[in-house]
Amino acid sequence: MLLLNVTLENFGAYKGKQVLDLKTRPGRPIVLIGGLNGCGKTTLLDAIQLALYGPRARTSGRGNRSYDDYLRDSVNRQARPKQAKVVVEFSTTVEGRERRYRVLRSWEVKDKSVREFLNVLIDGEIDFVVSEQWADHVEDILPLEASSLFFFDGEKIESLANPDRAASVIASAVQSLLGLNTVERLRNDLLAVQRRQKISKEDQQTLDEIHRIEDAIRQADGLCDELTQRVASERSALEEAERRYAALESAFAKEGGHLYARRAELETERSQVASQLISANEVLANSLASGPLPLLLLAPQLIRVREQVEKERRASETAQVVSVLSERDRELLELLKKIVPADSFAVAEGHLNADRERRASVANEIRQILKFPAESLPQLTSLDEILRQEAARAQELVEQAQLHRERLSALERQLAGVPEHDVIAALLEERDAQREELARLRFGLSKLKEDLEAARRRREQLKLDRERAYKGRAAKLARAEDAERIVTYSDRVRATMEKYGSALLQRHINKLEVAVLQSFQHLMRKSALVRDLRIDTEKFTLTLVGPDDDELDPSRLSAGERQLLAVSLLWGLAKVAGNRLPSVIDTPLGRLDSRHREHLVDRYFPHASHQVLLLSTDEEIDAYLFSKLKPSIAHTYMLVHDDNTFTTSVEPGYWWTGGTGHVA
Repeated sequence: MLLLNVTLENFGAYKGKQVLDLKTRPGRPIVLIGGLNGCGKTTLLDAIQLALYGPRARTSGRGNRSYDDYLRDSVNRQARPKQAKVVVEFSTTVEGRERRYRVLRSWEVKDKSVREFLNVLIDGEIDFVVSEQWADHVEDILPLEASSLFFFDGEKIESLANPDRAASVIASAVQSLLGLNTVERLRNDLLAVQRRQKISKEDQQTLDEIHRIEDAIRQADGLCDELTQRVASERSALEEAERRYAALESAFAKEGGHLYARRAELETERSQVASQLISANEVLANSLASGPLPLLLLAPQLIRVREQVEKERRASETAQVVSVLSERDRELLELLKKIVPADSFAVAEGHLNADRERRASVANEIRQILKFPAESLPQLTSLDEILRQEAARAQELVEQAQLHRERLSALERQLAGVPEHDVIAALLEERDAQREELARLRFGLSKLKEDLEAARRRREQLKLDRERAYKGRAAKLARAEDAERIVTYSDRVRATMEKYGSALLQRHINKLEVAVLQSFQHLMRKSALVRDLRIDTEKFTLTLVGPDDDELDPSRLSAGERQLLAVSLLWGLAKVAGNRLPSVIDTPLGRLDSRHREHLVDRYFPHASHQVLLLSTDEEIDAYLFSKLKPSIAHTYMLVHDDNTFTTSVEPGYWWTGGTGHVA
C-alpha cells in the first residue's frame, strides 16, 4: 500500500482545500510535515484514519462523543455552508494487480442533522458495491486492529513502552497482520457450515430462539467491553489514589503523625508505669524496710554475735561437764582406793584432777557477756536464710523499679515528640479524607469487577444455551448422510486448523522475537543492555532478558529506552508481517534524548517502511537532524497556522528548506 495524496477540505483547522502529494521514490521514502504544536499535525493523522474507517476510526479528538457529534465539530468554524471532506488516494496490489483507490468521505451539517457520503473509486471508476461494503473491504487492505501499528503518535508509543501494555498490541498484530485471524475465520466459517447443516430444517420457533440468544450474546459482549474499560479506568484512578495516600502517609509519619495517633495510648501507659514505679518504691520502703532487711547493714556484727553465743554455749556445756565429772571421779577414786595399790591410786587421782582443772580453765577463759539462752543459736542461724531471701526480693524490686523508670523516661521522650494538634490537623484531615476516597474507589472497583464477572458468566451461559440449542436440534435433523459427512469432516478440519494455528503462531512469535530484539539492539546505544527477548504465546506478554540471563525489570530502562523498545516492537511487527504498508508517525521523538533521537533518524526512519510520513515540530526534527534525514526525504510540507483566523494551511517546504517542498 502506498499513499498517493491526501486532501482536506474544511476539516478541523484546515480552511478551504488543502492537498498534500505523498508519493515517494526509491531511496527517499520520507515525507516530512512540520508544524508547531496546535497547528493540526494530529488532525492530519485523524483525517487519514477517518477517510479509511469512518465511525470505527480511532481518532484523537473524538473521546466519548457520538460519531455525528464528532463530524459536526470537525467542520471548520468558518466554512459556509457547513460541509467538510477528506480524501485519501492510495495504490495497493490486489490479486497480483496494482489497483488505485480513491476514498472520498464527505458530510454536511444542517440544523441538528449530519449527513455523510462515502464514494470509493477504483482505477478512476466509482464502485458502488465496494463503496457500500467499504468497512469490510478495507479490512482486507489494512485491518483496523493493525492500523495502530502504522498510524501512531508519540503518546501511543509511550503507552506501548510498558511491556505489559504491549501484550494487546502484539496479540492484535499477530492475529491481523500475520494471518492467524484468517485461520480463526476459517474455523468459525466451518462452524457456521456445521450449524447450517444442523438447523437447515428447524422450525421457525427454534430459529427465533437461537436468534434471540445470539442477540443477547452481542449485548453481553458490548456490556463486557464497557465494563472492562470502566474497570481499567477505575483501576488507574485507584492506583493514583494509592500513590497519593502513600505520599500523605509518608508526610504524616515524617511530621510525627503516628506518635500523635498514639498519644492517648502513650499517656495511659505512662500513668500505668508511673503507678507501678510508685508501688515498687512503696513495697521497698514499707514492706522490706520495716522487716529484717535492714539487719544486712549489721552483717559483720551479727557474725560476731553468733560466734560469741556459740562460745558461751560451749563454755556453759564444759562447766556442766566438769560438775558431772567431779561426782564421777569421786565415786571412781573410792572404788580404786579399795582395789589398787596406793601409788597407782595416787597416779589416777592426779590424772583425774588435772583433767577437771583443764576443762574448768577452758570454761573460765570465755566470759559470759551475752548470756543468750541455748535456743537462740538456731534462731541466729536461720536469720541468714531469711536475710538472703529478703535481699533477693529487694533486688528484684529494685530492678523492676529501674525498668519502670527507664520505660517512663522513654514514654516521656515520645510524648515530648508528639506534634501539637494545630501542626498535624490539616495533614490528618487530608490523609483521612484520602483514605475514605481510597476505600470508596476500592469498593467501586470491587463492584465493577463483580459486575464484569457476572456479565462474563452470563455471556458464557448464553453461549452454552446456544450450543445446546444447536445440538438439541442437530440430534433430530442431521439425518442425511451428506450432512453428517460435512459435520464430521468439518470437525476434523477445525481440529487440524487449530493445530496449524498453534504451529503458525509459534513460528511467527519466534520470528517476531528475533525481529524486535534486532530492532531494539539496532536502535539502542547500549546494545548489551538486553541480551534476549521472549514473547508468551498465550498472553503475548513481553519479557526482557539482561546480560546475566535474568529477567530485566522494565523499570531499569529509562523513559527514552522504553520508547525505543516500543518503536522496536512496531518495527519488528512490520518486518515480520512483510506487508508493504506506510508508516504515519505523529510527534515521533517525544521524550528521547539527543543520542536516541539521532539513532531513530539514522537507523529507523529511512528504513521503517517504503513510505514514512513524519509529523514533527521544529524542536523534534531540528536543523541538525533534518540535515541527517535530508537524503531520505521525498517531500516536505509546513502546516502554517493563522492565529487571527485560527485556521491552518499547507505550504511546501520545511523550516530549513528555503520554502521549497521538493528535496533535491
